[in-house]
Amino acid sequence: HLDLPGVIWLERLLRASKFAYLVATHDRAFLRAVADEVIEISRVYPAGYFRAEGNYDDFAQRREEFLAGQAAQEASTANRVRVETQWLGRKAAARTRKAASRIEDAARRREQLADLKERNAAAGMAGIDFVGTLRQSRKLLTAVGLSHSLGGRQLFSGLDATLHPGMRLGLLGANGSGKSTLLRVLAGLITPDSGSVTIADGLRMVMFEQGRTALDTNQTLRKALCPVGDEVDFRGRPMHVQAWAKRFLFKTEQLEVPVGSLSGGEQARVCIAQLMLRPADVLLLDEPTNDLDIPALEALEESLEEFPGAVVLVSHDRELMDRLCTEVVGLDGCGNASNYASVSQWLAALERAEAQRTEALKPAPLTKKAAPSAAKPKKLSWNEQREYDGIEAAIQAAEERAAECEAAIQTAATQSHTALTEACSALDAAKAEVERLYARWQELEAKRG
Repeated sequence: HLDLPGVIWLERLLRASKFAYLVATHDRAFLRAVADEVIEISRVYPAGYFRAEGNYDDFAQRREEFLAGQAAQEASTANRVRVETQWLGRKAAARTRKAASRIEDAARRREQLADLKERNAAAGMAGIDFVGTLRQSRKLLTAVGLSHSLGGRQLFSGLDATLHPGMRLGLLGANGSGKSTLLRVLAGLITPDSGSVTIADGLRMVMFEQGRTALDTNQTLRKALCPVGDEVDFRGRPMHVQAWAKRFLFKTEQLEVPVGSLSGGEQARVCIAQLMLRPADVLLLDEPTNDLDIPALEALEESLEEFPGAVVLVSHDRELMDRLCTEVVGLDGCGNASNYASVSQWLAALERAEAQRTEALKPAPLTKKAAPSAAKPKKLSWNEQREYDGIEAAIQAAEERAAECEAAIQTAATQSHTALTEACSALDAAKAEVERLYARWQELEAKRG
């Protein structure tokens, strides 16, 4: 549940570190940035896991190659089992002339085929598929001049937004910046301090709330997925609850389990299953990716791409946001909201603002006053006086060096993990030198009196 600035901070900490680390995460962009080797644990694989050196992209390619090979192996084994079954079906007299080992091989091959089928079936993704109403309205929702404060703090002000079919609007901001509040204002659950929200006649909005507050944790999984009877109506067709549960990767024996005992990712899939039964023009999704594994994330991404209505999405998953969002609004939590083309552009603007704040906190350079030649400082030695006379220039040079190191990190990020680690180490050293020079300057100033 780290916000994006927190995730970026952790990325840089790990990349610049001298220690080894093991990371368990479903954040694909984070994994791509910090991992030199990837292990996926799943019953899809014969040993229960698959391991590949390289970054996440290298891993994903090798995994696809392995799964394709395993599927081909299943097809080949199925053909051989079919031939063996035909042979075993012949007269007993004919079989006695065959080697007994062939019968044993046929039995082992059947077991192998059953194992391959089970493993390949486990590779399936959750069947996430939101239903749109196919409304043709050009404007679904129009927000004008929205402002809202909470606890005496202005979250956003003067915010405008227009949602139309096919639009994917991403909301970005640190934790507490007002993203969830803005979603609830758009949904009509909160009245803004000022401004208005106008919706098309008969508009259907569906909201996924962070924290899964809509779930009854005492309910069984069966009732949560299918409140009435044993069938749900999906896209105008009846579907048995067992088939509906299987679509979201639940086993039949889980149907009587209380929702409260399910994992976070399983509860998220239950929420999504409930939303899919409600046709919508607008989806308001507040952190739907929390606790979802990578196959479920990819299924969610594919469904949202195909959804015909508008989507407003809050997520700290950069991969999902960058691939999906057509527009991005960044909230700073201080009342300001700005439009950006991508998550990367928002992060760059955030870092520039942080750098400006840091610069503003630095002590202002002191201007040296002209003094008679006879009134030279008495408390500094000759060497200290020379050091003092040149320290402003030294600080300026050190700050320029730090700026060069920051620029080098951007280049190194496109090269290799080793180059990036070296660039981060150089930046740390440059910043340490700037801090040392400022401390020394203050020390000499104090000594001069």
